Amino acid sequence: MLGHQELIDEAKRQTGLSDFGADTFREGLEILVSSLQSEARLNAAGEQALTERIVLHLRQRLLIEDWYRRHPEIDEEQIVAPLFGVSLPRTGSSALSFLLSSDPEIRYLRVWESSQPCPPPATVTGPDPRRGVAATSGDALLKGGKRTPSGIDGAMECQDLMALDFRSQIFQAFAQVPTYSDWLLNADLSSTYAYEKRVLKLLQWGAPARPWRLKAPTHMLYLDALISAFPDARFVMTHRDPAEVILSVATVYADIIGKFTNNLDLEYLGALNLRCWSEAMNRAIAFREKGNDHRFHDIHFRAMHKDPLGEVRALYAWLGEDVSPAFAQAMADWWNSNASAERMTKPDPAHFGLDLAAVRQRFTPYLERMERWAPFDAAA
Repeated sequence: MLGHQELIDEAKRQTGLSDFGADTFREGLEILVSSLQSEARLNAAGEQALTERIVLHLRQRLLIEDWYRRHPEIDEEQIVAPLFGVSLPRTGSSALSFLLSSDPEIRYLRVWESSQPCPPPATVTGPDPRRGVAATSGDALLKGGKRTPSGIDGAMECQDLMALDFRSQIFQAFAQVPTYSDWLLNADLSSTYAYEKRVLKLLQWGAPARPWRLKAPTHMLYLDALISAFPDARFVMTHRDPAEVILSVATVYADIIGKFTNNLDLEYLGALNLRCWSEAMNRAIAFREKGNDHRFHDIHFRAMHKDPLGEVRALYAWLGEDVSPAFAQAMADWWNSNASAERMTKPDPAHFGLDLAAVRQRFTPYLERMERWAPFDAAA
């Protein structure tokens, strides 16, 4: 694995550029690369995938700054009242984001532009060459894995935008990097969200401004930093039994990381996700209860599966917006095409060192509130 300066030099060589903007990305990059070198035990595919991904983010950052240098008017764009999906992972939040992206009157982060925001989509004439093309060899290797279906223009999480500041959980989903994960859990993401906003302006530039629909479970850990950058942000939160969540997300991590190492540690992945997501929920509870509860709309996982369009209509009513006939039809079409998608086989929790009763105990404060935030009557 190359050192962090070698990776920086490679990005400069590939672009012919040298201005990364603010140097806030360097701390995370240095910790990440050190952790990859000393802890990840990458195989050949993993070393190639992580090297390409790091250079990709560095290269895009250089290109973003070059676009701003040549077009300073980009910074005049306004990101107004974005809606962020924030929740535990594996709670139906991805399905919700795909449904919301069916609305022709909104803007969402498309899978092909999330890792390669440059050039700004509005500046591309004809078919965009990024559509349907894997950004790195690692992304190509992961195609065909157990993923929620999104399609060529599917909605993507904010992780790639956060990775431009090298404060993103995408890296711990690709490799076992405990030192980086420990640092990230308590890192200050103020610069990360400021840079995400910078990229959203770039993506929006040259096209009609539309309300953004964004999503990443990670946001629960850093909500104070998020609203510093997006003070008028609102949130939709999906809910599910946390024992099912932790086992499911640990399985996803194992599926991905297992392609990039021959030394997979399942118990580490179980402990990592239990600690990360219990802390995330505790922080989200604290954020909501210090005067921000009005920012949130809640949806139960089972309610979403029972009546997805009804739940989206309720969300839009809360937002003060209408569900157009075109939007309703597009949602129905997506749901009918994807509702029967293959579900993940549940492994033995013991493989990950997890006891499901103990997991629920760890989430006691959340379970008490979930009944109030998102009550669900299965018989109704």
